[in-house]
Amino acid sequence: MKNILLAILSGILFAISWPTYGFPLFIFFAFVPLLFSEFQIRNSSAKWIKLKVFGHAYLSFFIWNLITTYWIYFSTPFGGIFAILANSLLMSTVFLLYHIVAKRTGFSAASAFFISIWMVFEKIHLNWDFSWPWLNLGNVFSEYISWVQWYEYTGTFGGTLWILLVNIAIFKTVLLFREFKDKGIIYRGILKAGLFILIPISISLLLYYSYEEPRDSIDVVILQPNINPYTEKYNTTDKRIGELLLELSQNSVTDSTDLVLAPETVFADGTQLPNFERSEAVFYGQQISSMKPDLSFLGGVSMFERFQNPDKVRKQSNQIRPNVNDWYDDYNSAFLVRNTLDSTQLYHKSKLVVGVENFPYQSLLKPILGDIMIDLGGTVAMKTTQENREVLRLNDSLGTAPIICYESVYGEYVTGYVNNGANFLSIITNDAWWGNTQGHKQHLSYARLRAVETRRYVARSANTGISAIINSRGDIIKSLGYEKQGTIKGKVGLSDEKTFYVKYGNYIPRIAQFLALFIFLFSVVKFKRKRPA
Repeated sequence: MKNILLAILSGILFAISWPTYGFPLFIFFAFVPLLFSEFQIRNSSAKWIKLKVFGHAYLSFFIWNLITTYWIYFSTPFGGIFAILANSLLMSTVFLLYHIVAKRTGFSAASAFFISIWMVFEKIHLNWDFSWPWLNLGNVFSEYISWVQWYEYTGTFGGTLWILLVNIAIFKTVLLFREFKDKGIIYRGILKAGLFILIPISISLLLYYSYEEPRDSIDVVILQPNINPYTEKYNTTDKRIGELLLELSQNSVTDSTDLVLAPETVFADGTQLPNFERSEAVFYGQQISSMKPDLSFLGGVSMFERFQNPDKVRKQSNQIRPNVNDWYDDYNSAFLVRNTLDSTQLYHKSKLVVGVENFPYQSLLKPILGDIMIDLGGTVAMKTTQENREVLRLNDSLGTAPIICYESVYGEYVTGYVNNGANFLSIITNDAWWGNTQGHKQHLSYARLRAVETRRYVARSANTGISAIINSRGDIIKSLGYEKQGTIKGKVGLSDEKTFYVKYGNYIPRIAQFLALFIFLFSVVKFKRKRPA
């Protein structure tokens, strides 16, 4: 029972650390009760030790996942239940691997393995088909952005490493005090943990308060049409949406406005890609961009391309009828219209929401699951992506990153836009799928991390969510609240400098994966040598 209570305590500490309601200081202690529980089980004479370690870990991580991401359920009950149960399972498996290594090695090697394997897990969660990095540890500081200004050098993996190191240091203090009963160990442990926490925060505060605004900027108008996706969005014609966007723009565009930004799939009629230049989306984009010279319009559109040529079929193509060459590619796209150009610039969303936008391991799972998918806010088909992080250009020397919804959760992914020449980040999204919960609040909060990592301003347009302007140190300068229709007007700073993180990406987990593999192999070989013949 004592170990169960320790597991529950860890789960609660994780949950009360999380944005946007929590206080991240608790994350530095969150693993300690669970680690101590594992230590006691490992050194007991109980049966089924591995199962008990796994069960206690699952309890902790289930509490964490449930409290922080319950809101997925409001989009789809099946998706919410699956995401919480599956992610808890994956986290528990990682912890079980730590237990296996800890039985075979000393404290230092086991601790290094735990830190490394957890970062490997987070890296995998950024890249595989079941990608769900929402609870990657480094995200926890998104509401306390002044603590992690050094993310411009490390990305969120620097935060993950920081959290794990402090937890291990505190855990070591607990074990030493348990063995020697010396209060001096507690005092030294508190001092050590305090320095581990305060020194990085102090460095960050120096960066935060020495921050200088970019010298160049543009004027942006951000539209928030507030169209309910369940009752209005897909029952409203593109013509009516275009008229609403035009009306909002006319009330806000001034002689100095350079860009009008509209949300993800704001045009949702399902335009055919070959006819896109003659679509309502482009027509109203042109109407808005023609309101003044050198004005650009950037918005989201849902498109598809139907074809019968089997040579055009890609991995993400959707077959309309079985055993018939009748296919279509479905796109969730961003487009930019400039009144000085005849053609329209396009980008297709390429980091997809698990489930409706991306059926994970389709050839394996579809025969088992059929069309049951995890709908976290997409539409109804497998989306088709593109290889490169394309930058949409307002003019020859000025480009923006057309980041669509879920893509804004991926740090290294966003650096691809910056490396391709983006001077600021544009995020277009639709966050009403989860209702007025932590979902849309966390999504906005994570965008602040991208601003720090890239040192780029963020202009964010949410259909129903929170639209905002975020500066390049992660502060929200202006915002428009949930379920409010209107616009934001403001200046967005421009930069062409590349941070260390933009240049080198997630180098920390790349190092960690080699360390984790080495320690694991070492522990296995060492264990076999120690076993009697």
